[in-house]
Amino acid sequence: MPENKSNKPDKYGDSNRPHLAGLNPAQREAALALYGPLMIVAGAGAGKTKTITHRMAHMVSEGIPADAILAVTFTNKAAGEMRDRVAKLLDMTPEANFPLSQRAKEGGPFISTFHSLGVYLLRRHSESAGIPRNFSIWDRADSLRSVKAALAMKEMEKLYEPRRVLGRISRTKGEGISAADFARQARGPWEETVADIWRAYENDLQKSGALDFDDLLVRALRLLSDNAGVLEQCHTRWQHVTIDEYQDTNRVQLELVRLLARPRNNICVVGDIDQSIYSWRGANMENLMSFENMFPGAKTVLLEQNYRSTQNILAAANGIISHNSKRVEKTLFTKNEGGEKIAVYHAIGEADEAAFIAEKAASLMAGGTSAGEIAVLYRANFQSRVLEEAFLYAGVPYRVLGTRFFERKEVKDVLSYLRAALNPQSRVDLARIIAVPPRGIGKQTLIHMLEGTEGGLGRAAGEKVRSFRALLRRILETANAKTLPDTLKTIVAESGLEAHLMKRGEEGQEQLENIRELITLSMRYANMPPLEAAEKLIEDAALASEQDSLNSPEKDYTDGGRVSLMTAHASKGLEFGAVFVAGLEEGLFPHEAAGWRSDEAQDEEEERRLFYVSVTRARKRLFLTHAAVRMMYGVREIRIPSSFLSHINPELLEHIEPSEIPASDREPTIR
Repeated sequence: MPENKSNKPDKYGDSNRPHLAGLNPAQREAALALYGPLMIVAGAGAGKTKTITHRMAHMVSEGIPADAILAVTFTNKAAGEMRDRVAKLLDMTPEANFPLSQRAKEGGPFISTFHSLGVYLLRRHSESAGIPRNFSIWDRADSLRSVKAALAMKEMEKLYEPRRVLGRISRTKGEGISAADFARQARGPWEETVADIWRAYENDLQKSGALDFDDLLVRALRLLSDNAGVLEQCHTRWQHVTIDEYQDTNRVQLELVRLLARPRNNICVVGDIDQSIYSWRGANMENLMSFENMFPGAKTVLLEQNYRSTQNILAAANGIISHNSKRVEKTLFTKNEGGEKIAVYHAIGEADEAAFIAEKAASLMAGGTSAGEIAVLYRANFQSRVLEEAFLYAGVPYRVLGTRFFERKEVKDVLSYLRAALNPQSRVDLARIIAVPPRGIGKQTLIHMLEGTEGGLGRAAGEKVRSFRALLRRILETANAKTLPDTLKTIVAESGLEAHLMKRGEEGQEQLENIRELITLSMRYANMPPLEAAEKLIEDAALASEQDSLNSPEKDYTDGGRVSLMTAHASKGLEFGAVFVAGLEEGLFPHEAAGWRSDEAQDEEEERRLFYVSVTRARKRLFLTHAAVRMMYGVREIRIPSSFLSHINPELLEHIEPSEIPASDREPTIR
């Protein structure tokens, strides 16, 4: 192992190492520890991204080649922010200012999401992985469509909810269990049905030359496990590995990390048990808890100084999370001033609650807070409807996080043309675009196309199919030879989409605007080879997370942006000047159907962690609301305030009562 120079007493001044300037003692300790296993337990708002990026800059200043560094996180937004920060730090780090020709040759750290890393490895080593290089990536909508079709084929669509079936398949894949192994172990009608649908789903994927989200990780793990040469190439290239949000990793991701880190074990993981909120999708916080056992001799650094929130908000957060037993003990502190008290609004009903939130948001905006600095968080998606109505009535601009740019029909149509051109096997894309716009190809002809029996078609139908195939070939030729924006323009013009939408009046014009926005967005890939740019756009669109929609190409209504409405889960990793947490009632937050485990105590602790995450999104103002009655499943019920509110010191709270009762909240029906 190289001499751990960075564990020696710090004898250099920060004037010569600007990448270490501004770090607090704990952050500095982490940044200086470059060799061997390191666990950084980073509390909310404790500057973990700053610590990670400054640590990478320090690596380069100590002579570690920039392209020998691999950093992995969970969202494109986080990966992009990390890349930008590292690039700026390297530009101001004297030791990194080697000749431009050398920098271009070596490149920078490889920073990506887990899924993007999987795509990179599988495309680069597709032959070893036993898959086509131009495989398609199914997003959740594609996967759900396939599961629905399989259930319908077996006449089970009314017996089993497709999302639940897909969720079970996804979680099981994340545990490293194959469809065949699951089928052998299946017990009872539910598991046997999942196994049956899973087989049909895998067959659909294979016929389409596609991988789903989970396959990107499972197949990457299999590639590295079964091909010593490929793994050795990774070890030669990446000698230092950093994993962000380590508490959110599942079993497959854990095994990937272990393979990539060995044999040097120059691995740094960053995480926080108190922010582990994704067990329902396979995340296992035990991966962080057991890190020191998995990597003996690991160094642990606690980041406890919070730079985000006021003292009052932080004190409330500490009080909340202290009620959990399963955690790494730490207490966040801040040098920020006390700030305003936390407002608790006792609403009569959900309409009153929503009106209060909308009116208070408008008041904050009138006082100088931009709309983009305000967020409303809720536990369940159904809560957004009444909130949207209140914001519309109050004239406050808002956006609902989760409605992603890449999910819009017209955008997906254009991308499906591109995917089908690159991968003619893609059944999902062929089925999507064959009649967009209508070209006289019916359902039976499509079946022949999907089953590869086009030779049996009549003359007229056969000519239409040949014309369509020729269109896809022209798109592929353009994708190989011209820029990505040119390729997208070719798709829109030659497919007939542009002419079709222009005939559809105002709605069609709006859809065309979104397509033009996609073409503008594609200019981000202008410095890449044409085909590689097309593949990257498809990859980014498929892997875009909910949070990535915050940076979507949508135009804001005003320079101040819009108020963000989102679930508490979607708020992870974000921060706002003012935050509202709505629906703090027993059965809603904490949610009575929160988890899928039989361990109610674990579910309650995860719900408390989710509340902790919600509270720590706020920098200056925090509003907590609950309703005395709420419409649930068509019946208006009496509600009990959330037990989580009792975890906050009463001295930190300011209670607000409604001034009048909205008509919609009067005379509740009690059951």
